[in-house]
Amino acid sequence: MREKGKKISRRDFLKTTGAGLAGAGLLSGSLSKLAGKAHAAVSPPDLAVEKDAVLRVLRWSPFVGSDKKYWEINTKKWEKATGRKVITEYLSWEDVRPKAAMEASVGAGHDIVLGWHDDPHLYPDKLLDVTDVAEYLGAKYGGWESVCFKYGIHPPTGRWIALPMGAPGQQIVYRQRWVKEAGYDKFPTDTENFIKLCKKLKRMGHPVGFAMGHAVGDGNNWVHTWLWSFGAKTVHKDGSVAIKSSETRMALETMKELYDDAMIRGVASWLDPHNNKAFLANQISVTNNGISIYYAARQKFSDIAEDLNHASLPIGPAGKPTELHLFDPAFIFKHTPFPNAAKHYMAFMLEEPQCGPWTNAMRGYVTPGLKAYRDLPVWTEDPKHTPYRDCVKNMLWNGYEGPIGPASAAVMAEYVVVDLFANVCARGISIDKAIRTAEKAIARYYK
Repeated sequence: MREKGKKISRRDFLKTTGAGLAGAGLLSGSLSKLAGKAHAAVSPPDLAVEKDAVLRVLRWSPFVGSDKKYWEINTKKWEKATGRKVITEYLSWEDVRPKAAMEASVGAGHDIVLGWHDDPHLYPDKLLDVTDVAEYLGAKYGGWESVCFKYGIHPPTGRWIALPMGAPGQQIVYRQRWVKEAGYDKFPTDTENFIKLCKKLKRMGHPVGFAMGHAVGDGNNWVHTWLWSFGAKTVHKDGSVAIKSSETRMALETMKELYDDAMIRGVASWLDPHNNKAFLANQISVTNNGISIYYAARQKFSDIAEDLNHASLPIGPAGKPTELHLFDPAFIFKHTPFPNAAKHYMAFMLEEPQCGPWTNAMRGYVTPGLKAYRDLPVWTEDPKHTPYRDCVKNMLWNGYEGPIGPASAAVMAEYVVVDLFANVCARGISIDKAIRTAEKAIARYYK
């Protein structure tokens, strides 16, 4: 059990460390610049960082080496500026949620967690109010994208319980040469022509592949985006079950067509790494993935990297983007002995001097939730990056269009929507039976 460090005043803190808020990058009353644009001159929250603070951070293991490198560079900057210490533990993507839930239950463990989707809404009463930091950052950096309010704010209280770090976004990854050979100068933007192209590619010997196994990112993102693109949803705004609909049937019928006539076999068992491997092995021509696949190709498969390109996920009859991406909220447990240090550290990591180089170094692997960061040079220095710029802007939230909370988290954790599509496409289950199974599973959580 760690003892609470004795708090020192802001004045004493500045005197003893020569750093404080200004030295740590939270620039009170000054203008910072991003791509030549001045940000609002707003004062940061007055956070007197506790003496002898040692922060323990739990976050998911990076897929991109520069993510970890710059996260640790920025952490060391904070340590140098404040004289405090940070210990970061990296876990696999699947292990962060149960670890954080256990710590919330026992009231001990890490101070800060970088988790997934609606994790903070599983135990909102265990989390620190970070409204002051969220409002400061939003005012300074052009506001938060709309989905950030859904994930960050606890509806019953209206307080921010998480700081949106952004989203490891996914878009369509495709081979340009094969798409052109199929007769398309540009990758289709709508589901109808998307299916037509994919079917032609399969006939040419270049099938497509999309994960429909229990893949945390690729599977969930793909099927939810597709479901919503037809106007279907799991629940209504009030949380009543909505999966049984003509829109859901249409989404399933078209995905079955895509699966039968365009996809490589075996996708119902694919986890997150499988489509990467298949794409880089020339086994598939189109998939959904983060920008990491491009840089993996540049390191080992230069011919594929040159021919690879990205496009936005297709828009269906709903007539607007309906994308789901992995969302990364950072939240602070109330059991932390160092609440001011924890809030100060997270605000520091989202300030431009840290967040800008971090995002640029990752080549946009995580799209930030603050609107000003759309202007970072990473999005235009290579046109292949640009489709990832608006991932958070185009996002809907897990459990759309219902409330975020334990029910939406449970439905995703149980892969209800993924299994709905896999049952119809790969397991020979009728659409009616598959919908009934999904309906019962959703109703079990939305009581």
